[in-house]
Amino acid sequence: MTSVDGPTGLTGAAEPGRPGPGTDPTSTGPVPAGTTHTLSDPSRDTAGVGDAFRAGGAADVGGSATPSGTGEVPGAAPGAAGPGGWSADAVPPGSWSAGPPVVWQQPEPDRLTRFVLRLHARSPRWAAPLAALGCVAAGMAYALVSDPTTSDPDAPPSCLLKLTTGLDCPGCGGTRALWYLLHADLPAAARHHVVFVFAVPFLAYLFVAWAGKQAFGWRLPELRLSSPVIGGFLAVWLAFSVLRNLPWAPFTALYV
Repeated sequence: MTSVDGPTGLTGAAEPGRPGPGTDPTSTGPVPAGTTHTLSDPSRDTAGVGDAFRAGGAADVGGSATPSGTGEVPGAAPGAAGPGGWSADAVPPGSWSAGPPVVWQQPEPDRLTRFVLRLHARSPRWAAPLAALGCVAAGMAYALVSDPTTSDPDAPPSCLLKLTTGLDCPGCGGTRALWYLLHADLPAAARHHVVFVFAVPFLAYLFVAWAGKQAFGWRLPELRLSSPVIGGFLAVWLAFSVLRNLPWAPFTALYV
């Protein structure tokens, strides 16, 4: 490395293959007067200038960084261009901006969502349990009125899987089991869908505990169902759905 125009710089003609005095080896133009830099190795990649900026300050061609880290050249006017061509107020390419943080804004809800939110905010505490109870009562009323135990297998509404393939789906027999439960015939209900009959007491308690807490503030003991318990129940339900379609005894007794 040979100093050109520093305090101890040499004067005279340039060596063969070397730029002359006052010439930037990485630039096509002359270096401003009063700027100190050194000659870099010609094989050095000029991308090192950007690396120096990202490391915390502007650097000249020889690699010396400015103490301010703003891209200003010592002795140059404020806002003047630095060695890399950036002004003191500019942000070098590839570096992070020092601007304010970006705050994510939630999108505005649509009309239906706003209507539901307003309705939920204005409705009393007992409205949601009453609506759920109405849905359950409607299902029971349909089972009582339609009497699925005497209807034909293809009578509407019918199970699409059973109508097209003749196989029982996982829910086949549930409506008939509900009808027998409402008539206090537990063996017949279990005969049509034993998994449904087993789940009814748990579902009823969960509903009563939730509705009582919502409407009246009751503090009934919570029925905590862990993931393994739910997974085990679903596995039993799947096995029951497969076994009831097997054409051998005693599985044929489960077919409805």
